[in-house]
Amino acid sequence: MLRYWTAGESHGKTLLALVDGFPAGLAIETDSIDADLKRRQGGYGRGGRQKIETDTVEVLTGIWQNVTLGSPIALQVINKDFKLERLKDLDRPRPGHGDLTGAIKYLGSIRGVLERASARETAVRVAAGALAKQLLVAFDIHCIGFVAELGGIAIEPQPGTISEQLQLRDESEIYSLDPSRDDEVKQLIDETGEAGDTLGGVLEVRVEGLPFGLGTHAQWDRKLDGRIAQAVMAVQAIKGVEIGLGFEAARRPGSKVHDPILYDESQKDTNTLGYSRPTNNAGGLEAGMTNGQPLVVRAAKKPISTLRKPLESINLETKEAELANYERSDVCAVSAAGIIIENVVAFEVATALVEKFGNDSIQEMLARRDLFLSMAQER
Repeated sequence: MLRYWTAGESHGKTLLALVDGFPAGLAIETDSIDADLKRRQGGYGRGGRQKIETDTVEVLTGIWQNVTLGSPIALQVINKDFKLERLKDLDRPRPGHGDLTGAIKYLGSIRGVLERASARETAVRVAAGALAKQLLVAFDIHCIGFVAELGGIAIEPQPGTISEQLQLRDESEIYSLDPSRDDEVKQLIDETGEAGDTLGGVLEVRVEGLPFGLGTHAQWDRKLDGRIAQAVMAVQAIKGVEIGLGFEAARRPGSKVHDPILYDESQKDTNTLGYSRPTNNAGGLEAGMTNGQPLVVRAAKKPISTLRKPLESINLETKEAELANYERSDVCAVSAAGIIIENVVAFEVATALVEKFGNDSIQEMLARRDLFLSMAQER
């Protein structure tokens, strides 16, 4: 089983991810992990913390001569803004954060909760996902995450291959697939920041090149759509997840929801085994399993909870009404969320891949994939 855990606090010494179950024999490119870490720090509307940090990954264990060993891989991202011991506690919880609930749950400080609850933790989730994407690329599986909506402004993606769309995203300051809309959205972010407010948005992730049969229908906790939804919802500030049509499927009759199945004998030897769909309303998943179509996942990110013009709160010591505390924060981190969601989805897909084809070595996985495809072609 491929899995990972994270450790570390927002202003602690370091952030760590321990990846277990990663196959042996894959050459690792840390530059590509660093590139995703840099993207996570970017996007229009970010705050001062991103000017302090320059996130890079250090692989502490699990490789020899830059090749994975099959043993646990420890990934580290050091915090330059290490000052946890000097920071004071907060006395006024911020609405939308875990401040109040966490302080009551642990009978302790707000600081002790917010340091771990902070989205800074996602730096090593991105590192783990970027590692997993290198495994996916070996199977010609590719991912992209982008902004589909920001502050109520919907941004229609420009058509193209996933490679062309990755280039479009990287040209956009807000990480959408239509850079021509950047100025409009940036103006909204600027106006919102001047008003002391924050913005949320909708992210979309697509994964292409998936074979049939990742995931399973057999148990509820192993269905791939459920595992993806859990992984995405566990990202800070995500309040909703859709796959394919999502909630729109509830508003249509079945004839406008389900994807007809077509077959083309000339495509039998491809990854799709000759099956195709004129639509992909299911988002690449049926009954908890991949169906050979691109995986499509969307996530709704709420606006950041820390407001420069704070909402009403109370002083935990006096119980008197006061404005909530303010700590340095972003106006908008929707762009960064697209990179985070891309990587957590990639890790779940990689997990399903090793469950299907094993995880001792990359060579064996590829051989088992080829055997499966040859057997499925005769189905």
